[in-house]
Amino acid sequence: MEQKQVIVVTDGDAAALKTIQYVANKIGGLCIAQSAGNPTHLTGQELIELILQADKNPVFVMFDDCGSRYEGLGEHAMRIVYDEPMIQVIGAIAVASATHSKEWAKVDISIDRFGHLTEYGVDKNGFPDLEIGRINGDTLYILDEFEIPVVVGIGDIGKMGGFDDVKKGAPITMQAVQIILERSGNLDKKKRL
Repeated sequence: MEQKQVIVVTDGDAAALKTIQYVANKIGGLCIAQSAGNPTHLTGQELIELILQADKNPVFVMFDDCGSRYEGLGEHAMRIVYDEPMIQVIGAIAVASATHSKEWAKVDISIDRFGHLTEYGVDKNGFPDLEIGRINGDTLYILDEFEIPVVVGIGDIGKMGGFDDVKKGAPITMQAVQIILERSGNLDKKKRL
């Protein structure tokens, strides 16, 4: 069996699910809809079983801690999925949020609500933040423990004041996925976005 290529998404609310399903369908990938939830309700092992059953690549998996101050359910599940030898995490979409836990992670690049690439992090609304190379939010700090080829920071998936709405083609999330596919060498295997 070939390794499954996974794109990690650090959000699991209804808007994120709708957007990730749309983007996955557009590029010929698959979204594990059961991974949605606020917080994540499936265990890492349950997610692994669903990922390995997927008949497409990449597989999008959502993880959410619902603002937990320490390692929450989403991060715990992410750790188990990441450690599975049959799974290769090719990228992560790090989603900004206004959380009380003040978690942050390093990002390779961010995309603001207007689709501009920036070395700064972005906030929940998709505006450039004050710090270079890091993003604040939920279910994030664990990303720094992993060797993920590319981590893209964006605002709240499917929202950002309507700039990432599925009715508009979810352009910010789509651009983040395109960057991950390009940098992981997978864009030529997918439909052009």
